[in-house]
Amino acid sequence: MQTLPRITVEMPMLRIGQGPSDYEALGSYVNALRRPQGLHLTLLHIGILLDFSQDVAEWTNGITSPGAAAARTVRWLQALPVLDGFSGRTERLIVLGGGSIAGLEVEVPHHVYDYQVFLVQGLHQLLHELLVDDVDDFILSSRALGFRYPRWVPHVAVGRPLARDREPRRFPPLNVEFGESRIRNGRFLPAGP
Repeated sequence: MQTLPRITVEMPMLRIGQGPSDYEALGSYVNALRRPQGLHLTLLHIGILLDFSQDVAEWTNGITSPGAAAARTVRWLQALPVLDGFSGRTERLIVLGGGSIAGLEVEVPHHVYDYQVFLVQGLHQLLHELLVDDVDDFILSSRALGFRYPRWVPHVAVGRPLARDREPRRFPPLNVEFGESRIRNGRFLPAGP
C-alpha cells in the first residue's frame, strides 16, 4: 500500500558549511543523522491533501465538500509566488516535535519571515473562502496542518536528539544555502479542471 505524500511549501537546503564533512560533523550532536538529500526549510505545512480536505469538510459540517476543498487548495498552492533562494546561518541545534526531532535553527533574512507570514495570511484567506469559521481554531486543531507552535522557528530537521535534554546545543557557526521555494510533492497534486 502506497502512503499519500505530505504537501509543504519549502526551500531545499543546497549546502551547509564548506561541504559534506561539515554536515557529517553534526552527527556528533544527533542520533540517526538524516541524509543531506531532501533536507529543507519548511515554510508552510499543509499535510496530506486528502486529510486537510476532510478536516475542512468536517469543520464546515459538509458545507464545503472534500473535493471542493482539495481543488481550491491546489489552485491556491499552484498560484503561490516563488521565493528566491538565500543564504542563512546556523549555530544551534534545537529540539522540536515534542522532543523527537533535532533541527538546525537557521537565521534567515527578514524577507523570508515576510514570505512565511504571507503564506499564513494566504492560508487564512483560503480557509475563509472554504467557509471555515474560527480560522485560528481550525488551524490549531487540524490534524493535517499540525500547527503546534504559535511562532514560526526557521529550522532544518536533521535527526533525533541524543538525549531527552531539551536544551539547545551550540556548534561553530555554519553558512547554509537554500534554493528557491517549491511545493514538496507537488507532482502528486491532482490536475485542475
